Amino acid sequence: MNTNTLLRLPAGPSVSSFTGLAGHVNMLSPENASRLGLLPGIAGGAQGYNTEGDVITTTVDGVDLNNIWQEFQKTVALRNSQRQSLIDFLTYSVSEPVETIPVFGAGTDFEVASEFGVPKGARTEASYFQMGFAFEWYDVAGRFTWKYLAEATAAQIESVHQSILEADNRNVFREVMATLFDPTNRLATIQKQAYSVYALYNADGTVPPPWKTNTFTGTHTHYLASGAATVDSGDLDELSTHIQHHGYTPTEGVEIVVMVNKAQGDVIRQFRSIANGGTAQYDFIPAQGTPSLLMPKDMVTGEARRPAATLRGLKVIGSYGDLTVVQEDYIPAGYLVAFGTGGSNSLTNPIGIREHRNTALRGLRLVKGRSPDYPLQDSYYQRGFGTGIRQRGAAAIMQIRATGSYAPPAEYTR
Repeated sequence: MNTNTLLRLPAGPSVSSFTGLAGHVNMLSPENASRLGLLPGIAGGAQGYNTEGDVITTTVDGVDLNNIWQEFQKTVALRNSQRQSLIDFLTYSVSEPVETIPVFGAGTDFEVASEFGVPKGARTEASYFQMGFAFEWYDVAGRFTWKYLAEATAAQIESVHQSILEADNRNVFREVMATLFDPTNRLATIQKQAYSVYALYNADGTVPPPWKTNTFTGTHTHYLASGAATVDSGDLDELSTHIQHHGYTPTEGVEIVVMVNKAQGDVIRQFRSIANGGTAQYDFIPAQGTPSLLMPKDMVTGEARRPAATLRGLKVIGSYGDLTVVQEDYIPAGYLVAFGTGGSNSLTNPIGIREHRNTALRGLRLVKGRSPDYPLQDSYYQRGFGTGIRQRGAAAIMQIRATGSYAPPAEYTR
């Protein structure tokens, strides 16, 4: 230090009145800095000065803020384990950003054995293509000032938390539905390389693999228009065919569900087979607990074969042939959605939900704010996920319209 440097003191106290060691003045001591008008910055938490916010540990109605934080963490965990039934039916979990799918060509055939020759070797030819899954991070903050926490009740704080949980569920649901209804392929950049994120079969040139005697072309699509202004039984027959001719059948352990809005559900309830005076291939059979009319009888037991009233939390109004008919008003009026499902998180479900490879970063996460001692202040909610369709033939969508081709609903347009 340059001993010739001069520090001019404000008028008033004498130098001797400032504290120091061995005749030296310590101008940085709190006491001297205060007398000179040089106050250190105010800080809260474990070090420095405590702010008024540090004393707020309970809500105005006496609920401990730490208890509220723990409750929030539990409800976030609960939401991650109990997603909406509709999402579970349509999706399965994906952790890899890209999947490599084998497409097998012509198989090996036997030949008539020769007395002196040797048989030809078996060889299976296969080609491969890759499909990606999109991924994005989503977050929202739940910030509370100390003044708000000083006046808020536990119910008021809880309402903010619940609104964020609802927003997360709505965000995931809307992305799943947009993936289902959108007939266009997308691109996802994964490790600086572009990969296709596919829709259902959409006439993009992809030739679906054959199933038994069913063969297809590159113009095959699962986005259909009915050609009439009102739903009829032929629409359900066509949707059922589009699912089953790719191998998604009840005999393969796949349940075929068709979801409809109430507007179409009221019409479907009236479908009657030719044997019962109608024009349909099958009778609509009302679910248990719903009014019935002209139901076919089981010739052995004499009892009507009626489906259960619910299907894993979804409202079932009845069945038509191999189709379980679910009435769900999240489906826009004028659209029918048919899909095959093997149950919750089954690989036969059409849509994959991609989450992070690191299991600690999956699901909805509640992250502490800047102060570990007061995690509720400046906390935020975070989820990383994306979607893509792997089972391109496992679902089909029909728009009820008299003319024109399929167009996605405005509710689920990206």
